[in-house]
Amino acid sequence: MVGATPEPAMAAEAWVAPVAAVMGPAVSFAILMFLIRAVLSWYPAINLNKLPWNLIARPTEPILAATRKVVPPAFGVDISAIVWIFILSFINEVITGPNGLFSIMLSK
Repeated sequence: MVGATPEPAMAAEAWVAPVAAVMGPAVSFAILMFLIRAVLSWYPAINLNKLPWNLIARPTEPILAATRKVVPPAFGVDISAIVWIFILSFINEVITGPNGLFSIMLSK
């Protein structure tokens, strides 16, 4: 029919690809930031208030501070960054992975 509205599946395809194209790299970048932060925690002599380290510390510290209240250090080691690496990796796989929600929506 001329002038018919698109089906809901067609409307879903319009937003899934751009969101997946942005969300995948964004979550991967966040994982990288938390990975760097985990490595930086092994070197307590590094001042996180100076460049270039504060570019990693400032965006991640509010999230890690809240996580430290819920997940205390294990055996004296701060594992809050590792917790977020696991959470973000899981989200990345479930949402944007090869068998993730966005892939399923695009394949229909």
